[in-house]
Amino acid sequence: MSAVPQPNPAEPVLEVENLSVDIATPRGPLRAVREVSFQVKRGETLCIVGESGCGKSITSLAVMSLLPAAAKRRAKKLSLLGEDLLKASGKRVNELRGNRMAMIFQEPMTALNPAYTIGNQLTESYLLHRGGGQAKARERAIELLGKVGIASAAERLAQYPHQLSGGLRQRVMIAMALMCGPELLIADEPSTALDVTIQAQILRLLADLQKDLGIAMVLITHDLGVVARIAHRVAVMYAGEIVEEGTAERVFASPRHPYTRGLISCIPVPGRTERGGRLGTIAGVVPHLVGDIRGCSFRERCAYARPECSANAPLRSRGEHRWLCVHEELPA
Repeated sequence: MSAVPQPNPAEPVLEVENLSVDIATPRGPLRAVREVSFQVKRGETLCIVGESGCGKSITSLAVMSLLPAAAKRRAKKLSLLGEDLLKASGKRVNELRGNRMAMIFQEPMTALNPAYTIGNQLTESYLLHRGGGQAKARERAIELLGKVGIASAAERLAQYPHQLSGGLRQRVMIAMALMCGPELLIADEPSTALDVTIQAQILRLLADLQKDLGIAMVLITHDLGVVARIAHRVAVMYAGEIVEEGTAERVFASPRHPYTRGLISCIPVPGRTERGGRLGTIAGVVPHLVGDIRGCSFRERCAYARPECSANAPLRSRGEHRWLCVHEELPA
């Protein structure tokens, strides 16, 4: 196995610069992800938020080198702890994936193999990457099942996925991702299929684990309520590109992109939203992303659109707060 470079505490765990993903279709390339850039530091949670189909999950799969065969990835920079993932061989990526970077998939019932026990699936990556024998791998699995709040952990190892509830399966997925102590954890809508009570438990668990273990975490969601509870920084995606990025506090308090403002207006606010009153909506539909794309992709749905929006929107910034828009300030 190749020597693993030691991380520099001052450098980001994950650096993504100008990442694009095109998917071949009969009508031409689908621009699923367009020039996406972000960083995640140790102990930090970056939430990528946006409507279904905006490119959030494809971005995460591109980072993990798990794209389908029809998808083509390109980027100026894609590095994990300073190691260039674009130049890494398939063997090296396999050494990193599940070891130093791990992913929690969206639907645990389909991500877990129904033909194998929980114990088999938990210990597989540990035995592959760390060795040490079955007894040590089993000990690690029991430890992590306890850490994620599963009682009678030793007995659970002999069970199959269908014998567990949705909340327990999701906890197993989290434990599986943590088996080798990764520095980067990507969680793709980890609470979507769960009821609200279990959702809150899973999100609290992720936040606690991230704080205790100092993991860099990318959380993908379409739920701004989730973002408000767990994010340090927020990247808002629309039509394959990041249209706004900044600290969670700044983005929620002072959204600069019309799409971000529209998303926030859809959330009921206790004490301000009248009972039975109308919530905000965003008119129109997400544009097709096949072929060449010119101008602001949100302009057909934007209440603040101008003629100059047909040209590419400039990148504006105030400190670490960045957004794509012709507007320096949105009208009140």
